[in-house]
Amino acid sequence: MKQDIKSMRLPELEGYFESIGEQKFRAKQIFSWLHKTVLSFDEMTDISIGLREKLDKMFYISVPALVEKQESKIDGTIKYLWSVQDKNLIESVLMKYSHGNTVCLSTQVGCRMGCNFCASSLDGFVRNLSASEMLDQVLFTKTKVSNVVLMGTGEPLDNFDNVIRFIHLINHPSGINLGARHITLSTCGIVENIDRLADYDVQLTLAISLHAPDDETRTMLIPANRNTGVKALMEACENYFERTGRRITYEYSLIDGINDSPGQAIQLSRLLKKTSSHLNLIFLNNVYGRRFKPSTEENIKIFIDILNKNGVNYTIRRSLGSDIEASCGQLRHRIISTLS
Repeated sequence: MKQDIKSMRLPELEGYFESIGEQKFRAKQIFSWLHKTVLSFDEMTDISIGLREKLDKMFYISVPALVEKQESKIDGTIKYLWSVQDKNLIESVLMKYSHGNTVCLSTQVGCRMGCNFCASSLDGFVRNLSASEMLDQVLFTKTKVSNVVLMGTGEPLDNFDNVIRFIHLINHPSGINLGARHITLSTCGIVENIDRLADYDVQLTLAISLHAPDDETRTMLIPANRNTGVKALMEACENYFERTGRRITYEYSLIDGINDSPGQAIQLSRLLKKTSSHLNLIFLNNVYGRRFKPSTEENIKIFIDILNKNGVNYTIRRSLGSDIEASCGQLRHRIISTLS
């Protein structure tokens, strides 16, 4: 079977070329080509025909097929639905800000975390994405990208090795050369892999999908919480900060009647007051197939007033793509539901 050449790191490519008697510098040429959305080895015009034929026998170049594209008329946000090598469907989103373009990409086909306010796991977990399949979600927007967020379908820390490989690829000077500090990884909190991530010290931004300050509410929203609990999660995050020096971001979607009470605002304030962190407040999007609704304006105001009184450092995340299926898993779920 042919191997996935785009998922290979430069030292691995160099080792391969040396093993077949080719000069080492060819690896850098190939690596650079692979990060320019080429569709085949034939497009690599500074490589000999003989070497291109040899590569074509050994490797394939991942190329996603665009199934559907939705563009917001309100803010220009673009939602992509891609078909990958094995015909599975994945999503990514291009968000446009004054400071540049951000791609929100998926790390898995489906998701096994089962978060009850998200569409990502409605159709179950299928498989992990390769590093090349993550990279393609950035490359094939064919747009200059200044930030990448691993916040789409899937749990990045459940696909740990491929995610680390992707970060090394996108960070490389001969590729897209995106600095680690321009990468945000969002996780519901796989504690042991937060510790593993600290070992790599890649200087990305770690974002925790918190969404509730107490175990009862958080486990109802995020079933994976029962494996660790809020206390152990917060301890892992503090350890991550101490080892990397990178401030943690906590994400909190305000859900009507679930996590938006004054008491929960006080609990959240106490939880974050002890940490080196920043809170992202998110206005929940309505998700087809889920019962939860966004908080009311009155509840949001009371919640924010309590955060202000307690000196919590927070930002209200700008809502993008409200007129398209921009939230994680929505477009994929609709298409799958139509086909089944």
